[in-house]
Amino acid sequence: MDFRTTVERAQRLKQLHAEYRPLVLPTVWDVWSARTAAAAGFPALTIGSHPLAESRGAEDHEGQTFEEVIAAVRPIIAAVDVPVSVDLEAGYGQQPADLIAGLTEVGGVGLNIEDTVHSDGGRVRGTQEHAAYIAGLRAAADGAGIPVWVNGRTDLFLHAEDAAGVLDEAIERLRALERAGADSLYPVGIQDDDDLLAAVTGAVAVPVNSTAHPVKHDLERFRRLGVRRITYGPLLQFAMADAMKGMLVPWEP
Repeated sequence: MDFRTTVERAQRLKQLHAEYRPLVLPTVWDVWSARTAAAAGFPALTIGSHPLAESRGAEDHEGQTFEEVIAAVRPIIAAVDVPVSVDLEAGYGQQPADLIAGLTEVGGVGLNIEDTVHSDGGRVRGTQEHAAYIAGLRAAADGAGIPVWVNGRTDLFLHAEDAAGVLDEAIERLRALERAGADSLYPVGIQDDDDLLAAVTGAVAVPVNSTAHPVKHDLERFRRLGVRRITYGPLLQFAMADAMKGMLVPWEP
């Protein structure tokens, strides 16, 4: 994709985050799902690592190389006329500048980056380590002249036996990511907990992203709790699999 179009899409994605409260980014995984979501009227999309891996017969949690992921998302991004963000897991062992270069070369204008490093035994980056990585992404994007939207994810709640018990630590980490240049923050694993969602959205100034199930969750509830960005993770793909099975069962031999 040419540089000018990529910059325009990045600027549009930033504008959409200001216009919509919350901005819903359907999580897609191939050309068909991307075109379907865009035709439904959504102004931006995100490509999820889990559904992308499923669609390719690969493993999630960095079961693909960065080069394989970039090759897979290229035709998806090219197939639609809306901004597309890409879940890049923990970065596939790449330096931030290389991650930004590869993403923007295929027209990606946003990314999700998590602190669970599956390619390194599933360890969780420390707060300053994760913040430094995000600062590197911010610097690389700014240096390239493309305002890539950086969604800084933490899995602290997801890994905790008691999510409420790590609230203070999670907020400290999210604030560090915000200071490092993250445009939005993604505390995974608390989408069903009103108190934790409200605490997090009230603790930071940038948009908070929540996972949502397209059938089981309610948009107005997320709006009321202060969530300003919604993605589906693998849940849209799961919901569609359930619907497909329901349609096929009457036809089984």
